[in-house]
Amino acid sequence: MTKTDLINEMASKASVSKKDAEAVLDALITTVTDELKKDSKVAVTGFGTFKVSKRKARTGVNPQKPTEKIQIPAMNVPKFTPGKTFKDAIR
Repeated sequence: MTKTDLINEMASKASVSKKDAEAVLDALITTVTDELKKDSKVAVTGFGTFKVSKRKARTGVNPQKPTEKIQIPAMNVPKFTPGKTFKDAIR
């Protein structure tokens, strides 16, 4: 499902225009992104939790030259943990 498909489905289920559904989806994405940038977590009851996980620096291998070692820097990565209601619905 693409973003366009998701917008169409949201508009249909919520009985709103596609333009309004797109605005709401964009606002959700922007809000979650902004909160994660601030190192906060976003919990949506019944759906799941978005948070930032810190990945340590490490040594890796260059896939083009397997004998060459490269340094991979430390970084923040987004993480999603599904909620119980969401997991139960999928199972």
